[in-house]
Amino acid sequence: MINLTHSAVNAIKSAISSSTHPTGGLRVMIEPGGCNGFKYKMGLVEEPNPDDAVIECDGLKVFVDNKSREHLIGTTIDFVMALEGSGFTFHNPNATANCSCGKSFG
Repeated sequence: MINLTHSAVNAIKSAISSSTHPTGGLRVMIEPGGCNGFKYKMGLVEEPNPDDAVIECDGLKVFVDNKSREHLIGTTIDFVMALEGSGFTFHNPNATANCSCGKSFG
């Protein structure tokens, strides 16, 4: 359903190891908003919600809620380091339009 690049896995594992809160995995979700209608949201959480899909990527657990699942099928999340800044990028084959910020889609 969701793929994480090696770079993304390393960045997330680093964030988990430096977190002061118990962390069971990464929540990835879609919310209304952004430049093109939907925006990506990610965060470390302690455990999945009862209706979450749980995906394992290189020993890392990713939690996706039912509403976001259909929008995220086939998405690849990467962590990119560049001169203009570092951060996560999303390659979503379901998006018909993407914002130049890389954080929203339509």
